[in-house]
Amino acid sequence: MFLLGFDVGSSSIKASIVDVAKNVSVDTVKFPEHELTIHAPKFGWAEQDPELWWTNLCEATKKLLTRNPGINPSAILGIGISYQMHGLVLIDKHQKVLRPSIIWCDSRAVDIGDKAFGEIGEKKCLEHFLNSPGNFTASKLKWVMENEPEIYSNTDKVLLPGDFISMKMTGEINTTITGLSEGIFWDFKKNGKANLLLEHFGIDDSKMAEAVPSLQVHGTLTESAANELGLKSGTPVTYKAGDQPNNAMTLNALEPGEIAATGGTSGVIFAVTDQAIYDPESRVNAFAHVNHTTGNSRIGILMCINGCGIQYNWVRKNLAGGNSSYEKMEQEAAKIPVGSDGLVILPFGNGAERIFNNKEIGAQFLNVNLNRHSDAHFYRAALEGIAFSFVYGTEILSDIGISAQVIRVGNDNLFQSEIFSSTIASITGCPIEMYETTGAIGAARAAGVSLGLYNSIQEAFASNQLSKTYLPVQNPNNYQEAFTRWKDGLNKFL
Repeated sequence: MFLLGFDVGSSSIKASIVDVAKNVSVDTVKFPEHELTIHAPKFGWAEQDPELWWTNLCEATKKLLTRNPGINPSAILGIGISYQMHGLVLIDKHQKVLRPSIIWCDSRAVDIGDKAFGEIGEKKCLEHFLNSPGNFTASKLKWVMENEPEIYSNTDKVLLPGDFISMKMTGEINTTITGLSEGIFWDFKKNGKANLLLEHFGIDDSKMAEAVPSLQVHGTLTESAANELGLKSGTPVTYKAGDQPNNAMTLNALEPGEIAATGGTSGVIFAVTDQAIYDPESRVNAFAHVNHTTGNSRIGILMCINGCGIQYNWVRKNLAGGNSSYEKMEQEAAKIPVGSDGLVILPFGNGAERIFNNKEIGAQFLNVNLNRHSDAHFYRAALEGIAFSFVYGTEILSDIGISAQVIRVGNDNLFQSEIFSSTIASITGCPIEMYETTGAIGAARAAGVSLGLYNSIQEAFASNQLSKTYLPVQNPNNYQEAFTRWKDGLNKFL
């Protein structure tokens, strides 16, 4: 018997099969091989077609089944979905998409969220939502109301990306508490929908999907969806959650004090707490974890950097000629000393950054010496710049009382880079543990938890294999000096 998991990202779709009896991953694929395009019709905008996510998810499923011909689709017991957070998908009463999704790194609604933060009251917002409305899904929906009123009036339901994928599979429309919280649609003080914000924005409550637990049956595959996927009709979808709560769960970061991180298109640190705490400056955000209930709070404090893997991918395409592998770039960068001979790269070219109160400062290349700096210097400076951003984020977390003793990561993103991971470990003094798992594998195992195939979430992920640990260097002075120089460059733009 098997479980199937998907990770619907803005770069690609990953699909994994897990063997229930052995509790091990059988195989993982991604589709397409190249990174998905993020459309930017205007400066600061970021959109994707939700139907393209579905098309690529179908192709990923077929690819996975083709590579594993011994697995009969009828042996797949359940499906789990992980998805890119904060996106806005609008559908009509026929479940047709009304416009491209306004995705997580789109910054068009910053002013709307900031205005609501002041009008409702900053203290009131933080006490109820644990966040400013900021640039999250609710503010994006308000933008549509103001700028595309006909689309809003034709909207039957407001969905997050994972809700859309689940709907395409099952025909059922629902969301989750963790999903509502990521859109600032959840009131932690009242343990219910954020009516305070909905009323302020004038959002019609009937357009909101019903919330159900992340770990339960969300519906079963329709015959048409099963045909498109190559799966068995009636297979239950038994889990869905945003990619960052899902990543934390996958790494068994479920209880207070446990911390997970990822370095994909964006970079994230996700620290678990049982307290409804918040950052008074809204530089980091608090969202309900997958195991959060009204009687047992589990909240993830999320530090996000938009310009992470997308920055390094840009460097590969434009400075490494597009043909060089990340492994080759790592080898070249390793020849350059810590600090990249003074070259500083700020990786913030992917929309407004929450850690800077939603300022959009752009990617910056500082201290370039045309007689000294080579391509390899840019490779290393890009990796260091992203790593320094993570360290900057840990300092913010420390400001609100969260300290890292160990950080858990998966073996499928920037943390595979020795330069990147060692830089973070050496400056923070915090070891980084890498496990052989991915978000798609986590979604598959979570589907098994919902079906009662595991006794608990912890049991489902107890078999995670530790593949590597990055330890701080004994003398980190050169790392600290490089980080200080990077911060000095950053301060020119803040």
